[in-house]
Amino acid sequence: MYESEKKKEDLERTAFRRCEKNYKLYYDTNNKKIKTPKPVDLTDVLDFRSILDSHNRNGDLPHGVTLLNHNFTSPFFSLQSRPGFYFIPRALSIEKQCTLIRESLTDFPQPPNRTNHNAIYGPICDLFVAAKEGKVLVEDDSPISSSEAHPDFGHRDGKGWTFTTEKGESLRKCKSISASSLLRKLRWSTLGLQFEWSKRNYDVSLPHNKIPEALCELAKQLAKPALPAGVDFHPEAAIVNYFGLGDTLGGHLDDMEADWSMPIVSLSLGCKAIFLLGGKSREDPPLAMFLRSGDVVLMAGEARECFHGVPRIFTDRENAEIGHLEEQLTNEDDLFFLKYIQTSRININIRQVF
Repeated sequence: MYESEKKKEDLERTAFRRCEKNYKLYYDTNNKKIKTPKPVDLTDVLDFRSILDSHNRNGDLPHGVTLLNHNFTSPFFSLQSRPGFYFIPRALSIEKQCTLIRESLTDFPQPPNRTNHNAIYGPICDLFVAAKEGKVLVEDDSPISSSEAHPDFGHRDGKGWTFTTEKGESLRKCKSISASSLLRKLRWSTLGLQFEWSKRNYDVSLPHNKIPEALCELAKQLAKPALPAGVDFHPEAAIVNYFGLGDTLGGHLDDMEADWSMPIVSLSLGCKAIFLLGGKSREDPPLAMFLRSGDVVLMAGEARECFHGVPRIFTDRENAEIGHLEEQLTNEDDLFFLKYIQTSRININIRQVF
């Protein structure tokens, strides 16, 4: 592509899209043998943890950033240009982060909660356990008959899938996929009221369980900075997003809930990410900020009308910043969780629907 064509293409992009492109993971194409990420200028990325540490030392704050600490357990930030947006650094203890990582991989994707795999394989039970045990998901009308096949299976269009430990020649004549591949391809799961992606709204008729009580109570407490005194947050649905190397979340609005004045409570777990917070138009230049494991973001009021997205996940050891998780997840039972989170990010978005 000629230089003039590149400039024209950049001009045709929205301000939000240009910023996404600026921070997205790209590789240096000069070296064909080694995949080396292209360097990214991060000088304009807001770092609320560093801002808080600096404020504690000398009282300074960047222009447009406000530090608050009233009626809440820890300091949190707001932005003068984005009313209704709140950032709570280090809101989750290390123990709570590890608990939520475990639950996000074992409990939260369990039926009747739906995942992105439902459309192809139907509901899948115990995916994390099957991946840990090296199992394979196969069509249950295949010639395989294993005493070790998992008793839970999914259905779609009359076809069923089941986990097995069979390997090699017996798998060649049937459709199959390893549980570890399915785990890596897990992109979302929904808790509480189920979101019907084809209809772009919540479907209260779909089978569902209530949001787990511990997560519900945590969200209620975390939502307080975004609510007037005496108003309570009632969690009814949540979407758990799973990110791996190179994954992004394009600029979008969370606009399916009935009352936009109620906040979205967003929890970050695992590898560090860049979060973009735009304005009410894609042409509004977004603000970029780091999200680390344990940070919490609240979006309420006018901030609910702001485009936002995640253009970059840092999975390399130098920039992922998950050393505290590596120190905590040392038990033998936690090693598979650790292996997953070392190259992944999990985001839990909790909402009040009605």
